[in-house]
Amino acid sequence: MIPYGRQSIDKDDLRAVEEALTSDYLTTGPKVSDFEKVLCEFTGAKYAVAVNSGTSALDIAVGALELPKGSEIITTPFSFAASTNCILYNGCKPVFADIDKKTYNIDPKQIRKKITSKTNAIIYVDYSGQPCDIDEIKEIAKEKNLKIIEDAAHALGAKYKGKLVGGFADLTEFSFHPVKHITTGEGGAITTNSEELYKKMRLLRNHGIDKTPAERTSYKYDMVLLGRNYRITDIQCALGISQMKKIDKFLKRRKDIVNQYNKKISSLGTGGLEIPFVASDRENAWHLYTVLVPKEASRDKVFDEMRKRGIGVNVHYIPTYKFSYYRKNFGFKDSDYPVTEEVSSRILSLPVYYGLTDEQIDTVVKALKESIDEAKT
Repeated sequence: MIPYGRQSIDKDDLRAVEEALTSDYLTTGPKVSDFEKVLCEFTGAKYAVAVNSGTSALDIAVGALELPKGSEIITTPFSFAASTNCILYNGCKPVFADIDKKTYNIDPKQIRKKITSKTNAIIYVDYSGQPCDIDEIKEIAKEKNLKIIEDAAHALGAKYKGKLVGGFADLTEFSFHPVKHITTGEGGAITTNSEELYKKMRLLRNHGIDKTPAERTSYKYDMVLLGRNYRITDIQCALGISQMKKIDKFLKRRKDIVNQYNKKISSLGTGGLEIPFVASDRENAWHLYTVLVPKEASRDKVFDEMRKRGIGVNVHYIPTYKFSYYRKNFGFKDSDYPVTEEVSSRILSLPVYYGLTDEQIDTVVKALKESIDEAKT
C-alpha cells in the first residue's frame, strides 16, 4: 500500500534523538528552546511556543486571547475537527463560513456575512498548504476589531505574496504530525509577534505555572492561569531540529511531485477530473494533493477502487458540521454550506510525501484513471 503521507527519517535524525536520550534532559530542557529558535528563524516570527500537538497549539492559541465566554469565532467547516474543537475547549461558539470554490479556503465574503455583535475572532485554515486570502481577512479583522488565528498545520514553508507564513496573524499554529512537512512524532507550535501572547502561551502549556523547574531558585512557584500539560519533550524537539535542516529539500520534492501529477493527470483525458488551483500570489507547501473526481463518477467508489489497487488515498475532509456531536449541539445544516458540500463530495487526496518515487507516481496516476473508469460503469 502506498500511503497518502508518511514521515522521512534518516540517520541524522536517529543520531539527534539518541543524543537527546543520553543527555541530562528528556523534557523541558534546552532542546525545546533551541527548536523554538529554529522555527522563529525559518518563519520570521519573533516568538514560538512548542507543544505536544497541533491540537494543543490551537487550544492555547485561543486561550491566550482570553475572549469572553460565549464569544463567536468564525472558522471553516472544511478542516480537521481540531480547528473547531479548540473553540469549544475555551468556552466559545463556532460559526462556520463557506469555502471558496477554487482554493477550498474560507471565503472572506462569507466571513463578512457571519459577523455579529458576539464575533470576537477568526480562525482561518490554509487548506492543503495554500495560504488564505490573508490581506482580505486582516482587513475584515481590523474593521471589526477581531483577533485572528492562522491554522497553518498544512502550511509550513508556504508563502503569501513572497513572505513565509508565521507572522501574518496574531497567532499562527503549525503541526508536526508524521504526515506533515517535518515531524516530531506528535507535536505542534504557535508563532507570534506579540510578547504578551507569547508569555501567556508559555504559561498555558505548563499548567499555568509561572516558573519552569530550570527557572526556580527555590521550591516556590505560583499558578497564575488555568493551563494544561502540553509540554513537548527534548527528544521530540531534537528530532524537530534535525528535520528542519531538511525542510527546503522536503518542500522541493513535494513541489516536484505535484508538477508531475498535474502534467500526467491533465494528459489522461478524463473529463470532469479537476486538479488543484493555486492563486498567483501564493506558494503552496503541498501538505495535500487533492483532485475532484468527475461528477458522474462516485467518489466513494473511486476511493474503494484505488484502495483495491494498493493506493492509500484519503478524503480531506468530512465537513465538521456533519459530525454527530456538532449536529446534536449546534444544529448545523448542510444546505448552509453549498460549496463545502460540493467539494467534500468529490474530493480525493492522492499520496504526496518526500519519499514517494517517480515510479510510484506513475502507479498512482494509472490507478486513478482505471478507478474513475470503473466508477463510471
